[in-house]
Amino acid sequence: MSFGAAASVPRGRRLNAQAPCPCGGAEFGSCCGPVLAGADARDPEALMRSRYTAFALGDVRHLRDTWSPRTRPDDVGVDTDTDWLGLTVEASSAAGDEGRVSFRARWRDRRTGESGTLSEHSRFQRHSGRWYYVEAV
Repeated sequence: MSFGAAASVPRGRRLNAQAPCPCGGAEFGSCCGPVLAGADARDPEALMRSRYTAFALGDVRHLRDTWSPRTRPDDVGVDTDTDWLGLTVEASSAAGDEGRVSFRARWRDRRTGESGTLSEHSRFQRHSGRWYYVEAV
């Protein structure tokens, strides 16, 4: 299922609630905004979308806070020269405390002009009622 292309968003700023969400979903205030502000993601797809939006906005805190401590690298950062241009969720599932999301994310490197698509099958786990990104599988 495709959710369209989101325009590149300048890093380090928050969007207003009525702005289009970078993940291509609804308005930011009813899509990824609450999850980036600390609300629990309702399912693995909502968490994955919020993490895509965090990459687009340069929100390292959200990326760190939503990455399982068991698999999180010491340095969670974002490449400031990469613009994230659109997201397509191909499949999403959850059973109990395990979840999977397959997606494609379009990107462009500002330095070189190179562009491409990141395809990933991600695994998520729920602990104490909160979803966390575990790893790409």
